[in-house]
Amino acid sequence: MTIVRHYGAFAAHVFADFRLHPGACSHKIAPKPQAGSVFVRMDDLDDFDRAILRELMRDGRMSNADLAERIHLSPSACLRRVRALEEMGVIAGYVMLIDADKAGLAGAAFVFVTLEQQGRAMLDAFERDVGRHPEITECHLLAGVADYLLRVVFRDSRDFERIHTEILTQLPGVSRVQSTLPLRTVKQTTALPI
Repeated sequence: MTIVRHYGAFAAHVFADFRLHPGACSHKIAPKPQAGSVFVRMDDLDDFDRAILRELMRDGRMSNADLAERIHLSPSACLRRVRALEEMGVIAGYVMLIDADKAGLAGAAFVFVTLEQQGRAMLDAFERDVGRHPEITECHLLAGVADYLLRVVFRDSRDFERIHTEILTQLPGVSRVQSTLPLRTVKQTTALPI
Protein backbone atom coordinates (compact mmCIF):
# COMPACT_ATOMS: atom_id res chain seq x y z
CA MET A 1 0.00 0.00 0.00
CA THR A 2 1.37 3.43 -0.81
CA ILE A 3 0.26 6.57 0.90
CA VAL A 4 1.31 9.90 -0.63
CA ARG A 5 1.95 13.07 1.25
CA HIS A 6 1.95 16.05 -1.18
CA TYR A 7 4.04 19.19 -0.78
CA GLY A 8 4.30 21.47 -3.80
CA ALA A 9 5.92 19.65 -6.72
CA PHE A 10 7.11 16.93 -4.40
CA ALA A 11 5.34 14.31 -2.37
CA ALA A 12 6.53 11.91 0.24
CA HIS A 13 5.43 8.32 0.17
CA VAL A 14 4.60 6.31 3.16
CA PHE A 15 4.84 2.68 2.19
CA ALA A 16 2.61 0.57 4.37
CA ASP A 17 2.11 -3.13 4.66
CA PHE A 18 -0.32 -3.02 7.60
CA ARG A 19 1.16 -5.47 10.07
CA LEU A 20 -0.16 -4.85 13.55
CA HIS A 21 0.00 -6.66 16.84
CA PRO A 22 -2.90 -9.13 16.94
CA GLY A 23 -4.16 -7.85 20.29
CA ALA A 24 -4.35 -4.18 19.33
CA CYS A 25 -7.48 -2.42 20.56
CA SER A 26 -8.96 0.61 18.85
CA HIS A 27 -8.44 2.77 21.93
CA LYS A 28 -4.81 1.75 22.50
CA ILE A 29 -1.62 2.01 20.52
CA ALA A 30 -0.42 -1.53 19.90
CA PRO A 31 3.15 -2.52 20.76
CA LYS A 32 5.73 -3.38 18.11
CA PRO A 33 4.72 -6.66 16.44
CA GLN A 34 6.47 -9.89 17.26
CA ALA A 35 7.32 -12.69 14.84
CA GLY A 36 4.14 -14.24 13.50
CA SER A 37 2.07 -11.04 13.68
CA VAL A 38 -1.03 -10.90 11.53
CA PHE A 39 -1.90 -8.38 8.83
CA VAL A 40 -4.24 -5.69 10.07
CA ARG A 41 -7.44 -4.64 8.38
CA MET A 42 -8.34 -0.98 8.06
CA ASP A 43 -11.06 -1.70 10.63
CA ASP A 44 -8.31 -2.37 13.18
CA LEU A 45 -7.10 1.23 12.95
CA ASP A 46 -9.05 3.76 14.98
CA ASP A 47 -10.30 7.14 13.77
CA PHE A 48 -7.18 8.96 14.98
CA ASP A 49 -4.85 6.53 13.17
CA ARG A 50 -6.81 6.92 9.93
CA ALA A 51 -6.88 10.70 10.35
CA ILE A 52 -3.10 10.72 10.80
CA LEU A 53 -2.63 8.70 7.63
CA ARG A 54 -5.04 10.90 5.64
CA GLU A 55 -3.32 14.11 6.76
CA LEU A 56 0.14 12.74 6.03
CA MET A 57 -1.04 11.73 2.54
CA ARG A 58 -1.94 15.38 1.92
CA ASP A 59 1.25 16.88 3.35
CA GLY A 60 4.17 14.66 4.31
CA ARG A 61 6.27 17.57 5.48
CA MET A 62 3.71 18.71 8.02
CA SER A 63 5.12 19.29 11.48
CA ASN A 64 3.91 17.13 14.33
CA ALA A 65 2.38 20.22 15.97
CA ASP A 66 0.33 21.00 12.84
CA LEU A 67 -0.68 17.36 12.47
CA ALA A 68 -1.78 17.19 16.11
CA GLU A 69 -3.84 20.37 15.72
CA ARG A 70 -5.58 19.09 12.59
CA ILE A 71 -6.61 15.79 14.16
CA HIS A 72 -7.39 17.27 17.60
CA LEU A 73 -4.77 15.43 19.65
CA SER A 74 -2.00 16.74 21.86
CA PRO A 75 1.38 16.87 20.10
CA SER A 76 2.81 14.17 22.39
CA ALA A 77 -0.13 11.80 21.80
CA CYS A 78 0.06 12.44 18.06
CA LEU A 79 3.81 11.75 17.95
CA ARG A 80 3.33 8.53 19.95
CA ARG A 81 0.75 7.35 17.42
CA VAL A 82 2.91 8.22 14.40
CA ARG A 83 5.87 6.39 15.95
CA ALA A 84 3.68 3.41 16.82
CA LEU A 85 2.36 3.27 13.24
CA GLU A 86 5.97 3.31 12.02
CA GLU A 87 7.11 0.64 14.50
CA MET A 88 4.19 -1.62 13.63
CA GLY A 89 4.98 -1.37 9.93
CA VAL A 90 1.83 0.53 8.97
CA ILE A 91 4.15 3.38 7.97
CA ALA A 92 7.15 1.52 6.59
CA GLY A 93 9.21 4.36 5.13
CA TYR A 94 9.34 7.76 3.47
CA VAL A 95 10.52 8.84 0.00
CA MET A 96 10.10 11.87 -2.24
CA LEU A 97 8.18 11.99 -5.52
CA ILE A 98 9.84 14.12 -8.16
CA ASP A 99 8.08 15.68 -11.15
CA ALA A 100 9.38 13.51 -14.01
CA ASP A 101 8.98 16.23 -16.65
CA LYS A 102 11.00 18.72 -14.62
CA ALA A 103 13.66 16.05 -14.04
CA GLY A 104 14.02 15.54 -17.80
CA LEU A 105 12.09 12.27 -17.98
CA ALA A 106 9.32 13.38 -20.29
CA GLY A 107 8.13 9.94 -21.38
CA ALA A 108 6.69 6.83 -19.80
CA ALA A 109 5.69 3.51 -21.31
CA PHE A 110 3.78 0.51 -20.05
CA VAL A 111 5.49 -2.65 -21.23
CA PHE A 112 3.94 -6.12 -21.31
CA VAL A 113 6.60 -8.83 -21.04
CA THR A 114 6.07 -12.51 -21.81
CA LEU A 115 8.70 -14.99 -20.64
CA GLU A 116 9.78 -18.21 -22.36
CA GLN A 117 8.67 -20.12 -19.25
CA GLN A 118 7.24 -19.32 -15.83
CA GLY A 119 9.35 -21.53 -13.56
CA ARG A 120 10.45 -20.12 -10.21
CA ALA A 121 14.10 -19.83 -11.27
CA MET A 122 13.15 -17.86 -14.39
CA LEU A 123 10.81 -15.53 -12.49
CA ASP A 124 13.47 -14.91 -9.83
CA ALA A 125 16.17 -14.18 -12.43
CA PHE A 126 13.87 -11.80 -14.32
CA GLU A 127 12.81 -9.95 -11.16
CA ARG A 128 16.40 -9.63 -9.90
CA ASP A 129 17.52 -8.13 -13.20
CA VAL A 130 14.55 -5.74 -13.34
CA GLY A 131 15.63 -4.41 -9.93
CA ARG A 132 19.00 -3.35 -11.35
CA HIS A 133 17.54 -0.90 -13.87
CA PRO A 134 16.38 2.49 -12.54
CA GLU A 135 14.54 3.19 -15.82
CA ILE A 136 12.06 0.48 -14.79
CA THR A 137 10.00 2.15 -12.08
CA GLU A 138 7.33 -0.53 -11.59
CA CYS A 139 7.14 -4.27 -12.14
CA HIS A 140 3.96 -6.32 -11.65
CA LEU A 141 3.58 -10.09 -12.02
CA LEU A 142 0.33 -10.67 -13.92
CA ALA A 143 -2.32 -13.28 -14.42
CA GLY A 144 -3.56 -12.80 -17.96
CA VAL A 145 -2.23 -11.94 -21.40
CA ALA A 146 1.40 -11.40 -20.34
CA ASP A 147 3.63 -12.43 -17.47
CA TYR A 148 4.70 -8.95 -16.32
CA LEU A 149 3.67 -5.34 -16.68
CA LEU A 150 6.51 -2.83 -16.39
CA ARG A 151 6.44 0.94 -16.24
CA VAL A 152 9.48 2.52 -17.86
CA VAL A 153 10.51 6.18 -17.87
CA PHE A 154 12.68 7.79 -20.55
CA ARG A 155 13.95 11.17 -21.79
CA ASP A 156 12.94 10.96 -25.46
CA SER A 157 12.27 8.46 -28.26
CA ARG A 158 15.97 7.74 -28.73
CA ASP A 159 16.32 6.96 -25.02
CA PHE A 160 13.27 4.67 -25.18
CA GLU A 161 14.80 2.82 -28.13
CA ARG A 162 17.98 2.32 -26.06
CA ILE A 163 15.97 1.01 -23.11
CA HIS A 164 14.00 -1.31 -25.40
CA THR A 165 17.00 -2.82 -27.20
CA GLU A 166 19.62 -2.76 -24.44
CA ILE A 167 17.51 -3.48 -21.36
CA LEU A 168 14.01 -4.84 -21.97
CA THR A 169 14.83 -7.39 -24.67
CA GLN A 170 17.94 -8.48 -22.74
CA LEU A 171 16.15 -9.32 -19.49
CA PRO A 172 16.42 -13.03 -18.57
CA GLY A 173 13.90 -15.31 -20.28
CA VAL A 174 12.11 -12.64 -22.32
CA SER A 175 10.31 -14.00 -25.37
CA ARG A 176 8.08 -10.99 -26.16
CA VAL A 177 8.00 -7.29 -25.31
CA GLN A 178 4.98 -5.15 -26.19
CA SER A 179 5.04 -1.44 -25.30
CA THR A 180 2.13 0.95 -24.94
CA LEU A 181 2.66 4.71 -24.76
CA PRO A 182 0.08 6.82 -22.93
CA LEU A 183 -1.03 9.96 -24.76
CA ARG A 184 -1.98 11.81 -21.59
CA THR A 185 -2.12 10.99 -17.90
CA VAL A 186 -5.65 11.64 -16.69
CA LYS A 187 -5.08 10.58 -13.08
CA GLN A 188 -1.99 9.52 -11.22
CA THR A 189 -1.99 9.19 -7.47
CA THR A 190 -0.58 6.91 -4.86
CA ALA A 191 -3.01 8.21 -2.23
CA LEU A 192 -5.41 5.59 -0.94
CA PRO A 193 -9.00 5.95 0.26
CA ILE A 194 -8.38 5.59 3.99
